[in-house]
Amino acid sequence: MIALVVGMTGALGATVRFVLDGEIRRRLPSTFPFATAFINISGSFLLGVVAGLVLFHQLPDTLRLLVGVGFCGGYTTFSTANAETVRLAQQGRVLLAVANALGPLVLSLLACGAGLLLTSAG
Repeated sequence: MIALVVGMTGALGATVRFVLDGEIRRRLPSTFPFATAFINISGSFLLGVVAGLVLFHQLPDTLRLLVGVGFCGGYTTFSTANAETVRLAQQGRVLLAVANALGPLVLSLLACGAGLLLTSAG
Protein backbone atom coordinates (compact mmCIF):
# COMPACT_ATOMS: atom_id res chain seq x y z
CA MET A 1 0.00 0.00 0.00
CA ILE A 2 2.78 2.44 0.87
CA ALA A 3 4.39 1.87 -2.54
CA LEU A 4 1.13 2.89 -4.21
CA VAL A 5 0.88 6.08 -2.16
CA VAL A 6 4.56 6.92 -2.80
CA GLY A 7 3.88 6.44 -6.51
CA MET A 8 0.88 8.75 -6.29
CA THR A 9 2.87 11.47 -4.52
CA GLY A 10 5.59 11.02 -7.15
CA ALA A 11 2.98 11.55 -9.86
CA LEU A 12 1.82 14.68 -8.04
CA GLY A 13 5.41 15.96 -7.89
CA ALA A 14 5.90 15.31 -11.60
CA THR A 15 2.65 17.13 -12.38
CA VAL A 16 3.65 20.14 -10.28
CA ARG A 17 7.05 20.15 -12.02
CA PHE A 18 5.39 20.07 -15.45
CA VAL A 19 3.06 22.98 -14.66
CA LEU A 20 5.73 25.07 -12.90
CA ASP A 21 8.28 24.43 -15.64
CA GLY A 22 5.81 25.67 -18.26
CA GLU A 23 4.96 28.79 -16.25
CA ILE A 24 8.60 29.70 -15.63
CA ARG A 25 9.52 29.17 -19.28
CA ARG A 26 6.55 31.29 -20.37
CA ARG A 27 7.41 34.14 -18.01
CA LEU A 28 11.20 33.95 -18.37
CA PRO A 29 12.12 32.84 -21.89
CA SER A 30 15.85 32.20 -22.03
CA THR A 31 18.54 29.98 -23.46
CA PHE A 32 19.53 29.12 -19.90
CA PRO A 33 17.23 26.50 -18.32
CA PHE A 34 16.10 28.57 -15.33
CA ALA A 35 12.97 26.47 -14.84
CA THR A 36 14.87 23.24 -14.29
CA ALA A 37 17.37 24.99 -12.02
CA PHE A 38 14.59 26.50 -9.90
CA ILE A 39 12.77 23.19 -9.64
CA ASN A 40 15.86 21.27 -8.57
CA ILE A 41 16.92 23.91 -6.05
CA SER A 42 13.46 24.26 -4.51
CA GLY A 43 13.01 20.47 -4.43
CA SER A 44 16.36 20.09 -2.68
CA PHE A 45 15.31 22.67 -0.08
CA LEU A 46 12.05 20.80 0.52
CA LEU A 47 13.95 17.53 0.85
CA GLY A 48 16.25 19.14 3.43
CA VAL A 49 13.24 20.38 5.40
CA VAL A 50 11.60 16.95 5.32
CA ALA A 51 14.82 15.19 6.33
CA GLY A 52 15.28 17.65 9.17
CA LEU A 53 11.73 17.16 10.41
CA VAL A 54 12.20 13.40 10.47
CA LEU A 55 15.72 13.53 11.97
CA PHE A 56 15.39 16.34 14.49
CA HIS A 57 11.70 16.40 15.36
CA GLN A 58 10.82 12.70 15.23
CA LEU A 59 8.15 13.09 12.60
CA PRO A 60 7.22 9.71 11.14
CA ASP A 61 9.46 8.18 8.51
CA THR A 62 6.35 7.93 6.35
CA LEU A 63 6.75 11.69 5.76
CA ARG A 64 10.19 11.05 4.30
CA LEU A 65 8.77 8.37 2.04
CA LEU A 66 5.77 10.33 0.82
CA VAL A 67 7.28 13.79 0.47
CA GLY A 68 10.99 13.02 0.13
CA VAL A 69 10.99 9.90 -2.01
CA GLY A 70 7.60 10.36 -3.69
CA PHE A 71 6.90 14.05 -4.23
CA CYS A 72 10.50 15.29 -4.42
CA GLY A 73 11.51 12.29 -6.51
CA GLY A 74 8.84 13.18 -9.06
CA TYR A 75 9.32 16.93 -8.74
CA THR A 76 13.08 17.23 -9.14
CA THR A 77 14.71 16.40 -12.43
CA PHE A 78 18.47 16.17 -12.38
CA SER A 79 18.45 14.00 -15.50
CA THR A 80 16.79 16.84 -17.42
CA ALA A 81 19.41 19.23 -16.06
CA ASN A 82 22.14 16.94 -17.42
CA ALA A 83 20.45 16.72 -20.82
CA GLU A 84 20.09 20.51 -20.93
CA THR A 85 23.77 20.89 -20.07
CA VAL A 86 24.76 18.59 -22.94
CA ARG A 87 22.41 20.46 -25.29
CA LEU A 88 24.00 23.79 -24.35
CA ALA A 89 27.49 22.36 -24.94
CA GLN A 90 26.46 20.92 -28.32
CA GLN A 91 25.17 24.36 -29.31
CA GLY A 92 28.57 25.84 -28.51
CA ARG A 93 27.30 27.62 -25.39
CA VAL A 94 30.11 26.22 -23.27
CA LEU A 95 29.99 28.87 -20.52
CA LEU A 96 26.24 28.39 -20.11
CA ALA A 97 26.77 24.63 -20.06
CA VAL A 98 29.38 24.92 -17.30
CA ALA A 99 27.14 27.34 -15.39
CA ASN A 100 24.23 24.93 -15.71
CA ALA A 101 26.34 21.98 -14.62
CA LEU A 102 27.80 23.66 -11.55
CA GLY A 103 25.47 26.46 -10.47
CA PRO A 104 22.26 24.53 -9.80
CA LEU A 105 24.22 21.63 -8.31
CA VAL A 106 25.97 23.85 -5.77
CA LEU A 107 22.79 25.82 -5.06
CA SER A 108 20.81 22.58 -4.63
CA LEU A 109 23.31 21.30 -2.08
CA LEU A 110 23.19 24.63 -0.24
CA ALA A 111 19.37 24.66 -0.36
CA CYS A 112 19.19 21.15 1.08
CA GLY A 113 21.61 22.17 3.82
CA ALA A 114 19.54 25.29 4.52
CA GLY A 115 16.42 23.13 4.87
CA LEU A 116 18.21 20.87 7.32
CA LEU A 117 19.57 23.86 9.24
CA LEU A 118 16.15 25.50 9.37
CA THR A 119 14.60 22.41 10.93
CA SER A 120 17.49 21.60 13.28
CA ALA A 121 16.69 24.52 15.55
CA GLY A 122 14.35 24.25 18.43
